[in-house]
Amino acid sequence: QVQLVESGGGLVQAGGSLRLSCAASGRTFINYNMGWFRQAPGKEREFVAAISWNGGNLYYTDSVKGRFTISRGNAKNTVALQMNSLKPEDTAVYYCAADHTTATLDRPVYWGQGTQVTVSS
Repeated sequence: QVQLVESGGGLVQAGGSLRLSCAASGRTFINYNMGWFRQAPGKEREFVAAISWNGGNLYYTDSVKGRFTISRGNAKNTVALQMNSLKPEDTAVYYCAADHTTATLDRPVYWGQGTQVTVSS
């Protein structure tokens, strides 16, 4: 079993910053493609950002480009999402995810429990 654990969510004012972190534990014998999804109440889960297993390829949804930065940590299968210039529209539960095969996280196989991000206006 592989488990993903997120941290760093919270309440922040519009225009503020927040940094999310995710770490994998368990049978992590390989490096995974990792990234983040988010889901607001009553809405579909949407892709936010991803980074390839070697850190060489980064992907962002258009709405966060220029504001969010994804990076891999020094520890194996860790990932962070630096979120700047936050907007109320960014309010959602953010989920860490990992994919064995594609850097764009087309078919995640592992999911975290989620961490709440709330941006007040």
